[in-house]
Amino acid sequence: MPQSLAQVYVHLIFSTKHREPLLAQAIRRRMHGYLATVLSNDECPALRVGGTADHVHLLFRPSKNRALAEVVENVKTSSSRWVKTQVPSLRSFHWQNGYGGFSVSPAELDSVAAYIEGQEEHHRVVSFQEEYRKLLAAYGVEYDERYVWD
Repeated sequence: MPQSLAQVYVHLIFSTKHREPLLAQAIRRRMHGYLATVLSNDECPALRVGGTADHVHLLFRPSKNRALAEVVENVKTSSSRWVKTQVPSLRSFHWQNGYGGFSVSPAELDSVAAYIEGQEEHHRVVSFQEEYRKLLAAYGVEYDERYVWD
């Protein structure tokens, strides 16, 4: 086949180091916009970016020319550097080491986007850890609890 074609979607989740609630509302919206821009610059158009004070969710179509780990590294490194220049009190800001990346079928894009939009409300009753464990279980991801959190 002479042409490479792909239609893949990823729901990416990662938190601040130790899940500290460092992303206040004022910087959070700007952070989400910045994350979408970094993805776009990596040929990974964002469909939705959202989150809370301690984590982010990104729904995007990854480039067929880049590995997911490479995209995640660039998104986390760039945004960490950016936030340190925007908010003096966040000069020691870091994202957690790991991430969760989950495949999304085209039929589920609207529901995942709505889920990301509703993060503030959702996390009034469910912690990040509970949410993440449920997603890992739903996707059948085996993990060792000792190495999931940092």
